[in-house]
Amino acid sequence: MPLFLRSFVFALVAFWTLGLCPITANATEKLRIAIIGAGSHGGTLGQLLVKAGHGVMFSTRNPAELDALVKELGPLASAGTPQQAAAFGSVILFAVPYNALPQLGRDLAPQLRGKIVLDATNPAPDEGNPLSREAYANGVGETSAKYLPGTRLVRAFSAVDATAVNASARGNGDPLGVPIASNDPEALQVAAQLVRDVASEPVITGDLSTARSFQRGGVGFRANTDAPALRRLLNLPPDA
Repeated sequence: MPLFLRSFVFALVAFWTLGLCPITANATEKLRIAIIGAGSHGGTLGQLLVKAGHGVMFSTRNPAELDALVKELGPLASAGTPQQAAAFGSVILFAVPYNALPQLGRDLAPQLRGKIVLDATNPAPDEGNPLSREAYANGVGETSAKYLPGTRLVRAFSAVDATAVNASARGNGDPLGVPIASNDPEALQVAAQLVRDVASEPVITGDLSTARSFQRGGVGFRANTDAPALRRLLNLPPDA
């Protein structure tokens, strides 16, 4: 099915589902969000989500390293181990090296089960890396779902740079278009609201297979442009 039609059908399914089921995140509801990987990308997103009013736990093997950041951000921010963060969050954002994903999926399986996971990871462009070869052959979204089983996975914030997200939050230019994709329509809408909460605009491409259009090598990867321009690049309808 062409990407345009697939996205249209998926949007109808999402609309129908959300008409029957309560949305778990809206413009006023605040969530508990875990950041697995507090480097530049995860750290930037976590700080913006705190400023949007969400409770955020940043994680590292040595949480004391994050004391200064947590103190600066105030009472909505905290730090813990990856296990503690995964238990804390109702939404988990992964921003780690892609090679770490399989082991984290095993280590955190009990804490992740049934939760919404925002996958902001990207495999290295290395043909000699078996995991990279698998991800680019089968689709990064589908591969991430394989290694994070039992989660409600959304590809989100994976195709944009932290500097572009931060610039959008500061109001520098038009809001950044952030492509997102998932097999779970309700999780997709939660992710879309979180994109809005950091002053960017979600661009829904469809199910996880459509995330290939914005993985490394796809036209949407690091386009770092506004939503209308991104929709044109991805051949999506204006309201995607």
